[in-house]
Amino acid sequence: MGLRSTWVWAAVALAALVSGCETTTLRSAWFDTEFTGPPMRKIVVLGGGISSTDSRVFEDQFVEKLRAAGVDAVAGYTLGLGDDKLGNDAFAAKVNDTGAQGLLLVRLLGVDTRTQVTTTMVQGGMGWGHGPWGGPWAAGGTSMRTLVPVQHVTQYDVAAVETKLFQVQTRQVVWAATTSTQNPRTVARETPAFADLIIGQLASRNIIERK
Repeated sequence: MGLRSTWVWAAVALAALVSGCETTTLRSAWFDTEFTGPPMRKIVVLGGGISSTDSRVFEDQFVEKLRAAGVDAVAGYTLGLGDDKLGNDAFAAKVNDTGAQGLLLVRLLGVDTRTQVTTTMVQGGMGWGHGPWGGPWAAGGTSMRTLVPVQHVTQYDVAAVETKLFQVQTRQVVWAATTSTQNPRTVARETPAFADLIIGQLASRNIIERK
């Protein structure tokens, strides 16, 4: 799959992050065991599928996180990679011209609203004992209140996001993962934690080298 065709799929990338999330967890990850390095020193970050403003927020914050980790990075929008009229060859040329070894793409897999039902047993009903209306304790001190099941229904959103890192020279995927984002909020609030998770995974595989 070429870089340009991959970008077409990545055009829906950040919709899950528009709302953000309180919790982002790694669901699955894949690593090309034939990738022997050296660790990537520069990466182009690209997101899409939402407003240009939110895409820029995501890319800028992810780039900032990479630089803080000791990896040079370029936001895709600064190269004009989000232009739908940009052909695959022109797309690849722009990425190559940066001197980057990696291209990071993000794609939304879906956002699901889930329902969780829990049952709790609580005391209910009237007890019998002292007093005209019945008391909570029977003779002998044993509670005679019955336990009544009470259901609690909660709903929450879960966004599944796919992230792929391509080696620019070979145009092959060297690392890919899907993450779950629970209770989304905003791009600005959630991108830093999302970036920390992804960067940590890349560093653990020596795909990048943190300072």
